[in-house]
This record gives sequence, structure tokens and C-alpha cells, in this order.
Amino acid sequence: MVYLAKEMQRQNFKIPLLIGGATTSKAHTAVKIDTQYRNAVVHVNDASRAVTVVGDLLNKNTQKEYVGKLKKDYETFRDKFLKRGKQKQYITLEAARERRFKIDWNTSKIHKPKELGIQKLEQVSLKELVPFFDWSPFFRSWDLHGKFPEILEDDVVGEQASSLYRDAQIILQEIVDHKLLKAKSIFGLFEANSTKEDDIIVKRKGKAIAVFRTLRQQLKKREDKPSIALSDFITPENLGTTDYIGAFCTAIFGADVLAQKFKDTDDDYNAIMVQAIADRFAEAFAEYLHHRIRTKHWGYAVDENLSNAALISESYTGIRPAPGYPACPDHLEKETIWELLEVEKQIGVTLTESLAMWPAAAVSGYYFANEEAKYFGLGKITDDQVRDYANRKNISLEKARKWLHPNITEI
Repeated sequence: MVYLAKEMQRQNFKIPLLIGGATTSKAHTAVKIDTQYRNAVVHVNDASRAVTVVGDLLNKNTQKEYVGKLKKDYETFRDKFLKRGKQKQYITLEAARERRFKIDWNTSKIHKPKELGIQKLEQVSLKELVPFFDWSPFFRSWDLHGKFPEILEDDVVGEQASSLYRDAQIILQEIVDHKLLKAKSIFGLFEANSTKEDDIIVKRKGKAIAVFRTLRQQLKKREDKPSIALSDFITPENLGTTDYIGAFCTAIFGADVLAQKFKDTDDDYNAIMVQAIADRFAEAFAEYLHHRIRTKHWGYAVDENLSNAALISESYTGIRPAPGYPACPDHLEKETIWELLEVEKQIGVTLTESLAMWPAAAVSGYYFANEEAKYFGLGKITDDQVRDYANRKNISLEKARKWLHPNITEI
């Protein structure tokens, strides 16, 4: 995106540049992209806002003022952000590894999965997924902020939220009744161990078949606060005990075709609605599958009996972090998941050149079962870890910096 902005500037483009997607942010847009292009650069945090933003950019009466405010806002944000970054201190990778999250592996219970290996799920009914819907992100995608179902009674946005929810139910019911979308998933449960270099070695019958590279926090903390990496949740290889890890991909097919049918009749509202509901189905499928993993395929929580609210709040043992998100921001790790599970061959989900998943309504990631496993944000890392990561992954330093640049601190 930075390269694109530079090229647009070099070629003297005049058109606005809109930045969006799950792994983009206002901070990255203001600090890294806006500085490279003198014309309008706008971070659009969800698809529903794009129409409003484009309208403001195209309106000759408001365009100049709107772009001026954007540039000023990003400049102010950038100044505050950079000043904040200078106040933070970081430790070396070596020191961070000394402060790793420590689990007592002598007492920590390791659960062997009931079903090791790779499995596909292609006959899941959409109706089965609806109870796993988390509606709060749906409203955020329409720029309505609040927790579901309380948002329906909100004094400010309640009426609009309720109307939107009613419309969503109509489309949702039609999708379920007529099977207008198709749910597919693939997952695998494997033997695994971690290394002191923060890698997770994936094994089959004791032999390595893949390696997940994890990254470690380097922000300087209090002495009693660990510097965490995902590998900390897997038993170290030198202990001689076999641990386990999972990987998965869930996807919803058909949303683009269905949305296009609405667009062909100039019904942009329902076209966007379909895409938003498809996203909810993909997340619901991921939650549904994780529940099955915990209670059946891995079976470490066979007696789990949680309400929908408890499932949405992730009040259970185990985590499913995803490449591209806070604990593991490196999208390159998706390639390892795709190779390990043969995702494209088995269920048809592809990775674009920028490592986005297609269809877009898809979720992928890992499964960790340790009762002490938890979500965390990697935060900023220093160049010594970037160099170490490039060596471990056997890629160029330039490539490592390209993919990790939002997380690299400039100190």
C-alpha cells in the first residue's frame, strides 16, 4: 500500500486513495501511507462507509474542505502517534526469550486429540451455524456501534439498528431456506513441539512435516510481566513430551454471486447486506468448528455446555489465533497452513498475491488447547527479531520487513 501511494504520487495521480481491510488501521494509514501521497488518502474501516466517503470526495461543494480536514486529522494523529512511540522502550530478542511465558510442564495437562490428521466438513447446514452468530460486528460494519442485543434499544442508534436487523433477518432466512450459500471447512490436528527459537514443529508420527514461525513481544514491561509468543503454549521439544496443535480454514462460498444479482438490479443495499451476512456466517462457522474441535475431534472439553453469549465471549479453554491478527500479524504463515492442509486443493479457498483469502468470507488460523493459552497483541518488534525471523523462515530481509513493517518499531 505504501508502494502504491508512492507510485500514484510519482505518476502525478489526482484520484483519492481509499485504504481498507481487516488488517489495515488509521495509524498505519496516517503514519505510513498518507505521507507518500499529496492527494486524498482515506482509511475506511468497513465497507458500508465507503459509499459515504466516496460521496464526500466526489461532491464538488464539500470535496476541498473534506480532504483538508482529513489531511489535518492525519497530521495531528501522526504527531501524537510518533511521540507516543518514542516514549516506549524495547528489549532485545534474546532478553525477550529469557522472559518467555512460563508454563509448568510437569503439571500442565496435555490432551491427545481423539482424531489426529486432516478432515473436511462440506455438509454443514447453514441453519446449524446461525446460533453461533455474533451480531455486534455486523452492526459495526454499518457504522453502528454497540453491543448486540442492547444496540436495538440504544437511545441514539436503536431505531436504525432495529430496522437494519429486521432487514438482515429477511435476507438471512432466504439464504438459509434456499441454501444460497455453501459452507466448507478443513482442519487438522497434529503432534507438535516448540523450540527455543520460537518455532512450532508440526509432526506426524514423530517426524516434522511443517514449521510455524511465531513472533515474540519486545516491549519493555515490569519484571513480573512475560514477553509472550504463541510457541510458549506448546511443550518444548527438549522435554521429550509430545504436545499437539491444530490448524483450520472455514469459508462461505457464493456470496459474490448472490451480491452481484442484487447489484444487477441496482440494489446496492442488499448486495452489501449479503456480504455482511456472509462474513457473519464465516465467523460463525469458525466458532462452530472450534466448538466441535474442543468437544469431539480433540475432545479436551467433552462436557462443555456454554450459552451462545459465553461462546461469543470465548469463555472456554483454548484459543484460535489467526495469521494477520494481533498475536501473529505475519500473513506469510497462511502459506504454511495452506501447504499443510492443502486448503486450495481440498476446499477451493485461495490466497491472493497479498495473501488475502478468497472467497473473502473466510477464516483461518491455529488451535491451541493448553488451559493457559490466551490471546495477546504482539505490538512492535525491533530489527534484531526481524532479522532472526528472516533467517528462520529462509526469506530475504527485505521480504520480512515488507510483511512485518506495521509491527517494526523505528528506534
